[in-house]
Amino acid sequence: MTTELIPVADGGRIWAERAGDGPPLVLLHGSVHDSRLWDRVFATLARHRTVVRYDARGHGRSTPPTGPFRYEDDLLAVLDRFDFRTAGLVGLSMGGEVALDFALEHPERVRSLTLIAASAGGHEWPRSPETDAYAAARRGSVGRRTAELELALWASLGDRAPGFEVIEPMVRENAEAGAAAEKGHALDPAEDAVGGLDRIGVPTVVAVGDHDHPEIRVIADRLADGIPGARLEVVVGADHYLPLRAPGRLLELLLRIPQTSLSEGILTS
Repeated sequence: MTTELIPVADGGRIWAERAGDGPPLVLLHGSVHDSRLWDRVFATLARHRTVVRYDARGHGRSTPPTGPFRYEDDLLAVLDRFDFRTAGLVGLSMGGEVALDFALEHPERVRSLTLIAASAGGHEWPRSPETDAYAAARRGSVGRRTAELELALWASLGDRAPGFEVIEPMVRENAEAGAAAEKGHALDPAEDAVGGLDRIGVPTVVAVGDHDHPEIRVIADRLADGIPGARLEVVVGADHYLPLRAPGRLLELLLRIPQTSLSEGILTS
């Protein structure tokens, strides 16, 4: 395994870790997470694939933004840094939204999509007191309150289910910084993804936990119905933190992704 800091726009640096050999997979985390989200699947994936996980701008060990930026541009920088001509993208929540937007913008760079508990640009969420309170905490970059609401809303299986020992510190450490990154500098993609789902032309799996927020299931159904050939997988015993709650089932899904030869995925000199 190797780690490095990848240069991105405005002097920023993205922390990334690479391991393994074979067709590349790139793992994208959610909005108050970092690359620890993949702790329970990363090493096993590396026995079968080239796998990269990274901390999004303003999260984990990556630098905070100092000016306007796009998560999609940072993902492109990661692919270019590792000489990936194409890669499978695996994204959870905000990471799934970024992966979907990227696939619409750069279809030639994407080999497959795995959208886990994904959000999607253009989907209108219904109002509720809980989601309104969560949005207000994030807008105000109120770290402690954001973390409390994140754990209550999205980690619904609580502290007795697998993975909570990773979930809680990860959320508390990223809640304020992640909200500030999005509020202050993150730019929206050029189009709403839900209007372009029929243009996705790569193998796609849409995964959602059976204990996730009900609206995430609505989005999952919308993605699976709208993306040609997409397969919906409902994972038993998982909430929004599916990679930490049900890593074995996720590994089964990821290792079934159609493979290409090494030369098709990674540029060689």
